[in-house]
Amino acid sequence: MAKRIFITATNTDIGKTYTTKLLLKEFSLRGMRVGVIKPVETGVVDGFYPDGSELLACVKELNIEFEKVSLDEIVPLSYELPAAPFIASGGEDLNLDKIDKIIAKFEKLCDILIIEGAGGVFVPIAKDYMMIDLIKYLKATALLVTHCSLGCINDTLLSKKVLENENIPHAIAFNCREEDTNFQRVSKPYFKEIDFEVLKVSQNIDTICDVLYNL
Repeated sequence: MAKRIFITATNTDIGKTYTTKLLLKEFSLRGMRVGVIKPVETGVVDGFYPDGSELLACVKELNIEFEKVSLDEIVPLSYELPAAPFIASGGEDLNLDKIDKIIAKFEKLCDILIIEGAGGVFVPIAKDYMMIDLIKYLKATALLVTHCSLGCINDTLLSKKVLENENIPHAIAFNCREEDTNFQRVSKPYFKEIDFEVLKVSQNIDTICDVLYNL
């Protein structure tokens, strides 16, 4: 079985796809065969997968064994409405069997499988099944991608607590954007005070890979 790394976040639009692509490239540079899957994507309209298309293009550049992989394999479950999967699906039951079969196929093609989630850890995929349940089911190591704007202390520590309570091995990475000019002054001092290592996606992807691989 390939090493499974599940990319989750404190919310939607935090930078999971951006981070996933950087991880794929870094692990590939280390000589590893990389693979990727996004089990569920919403906001898929007229056959256009906003995240899935980027992921497929990236992995095909890095691993020739993914040359014949299709978009509907990279994204096994897709829905048009840009909402939580439970809502976007109209309340469908989660088809874990479909996800399992594609993961089994992909793991024959790669050494590292990056699994990109949708939204945050408590996004409902089905009525009583959250994204964190999928992380546990897949027995994956998690990377929590968080933001650097005001509120990141609360958002980061809440999601971290959830992962700890579920005994999920995890690392945390901060996706700081150009507009996050106040992070150093209004948020980072607290993380420093509690000895919380701030790893930034754009600057420390090599260290993040090291941490994830060894968890």
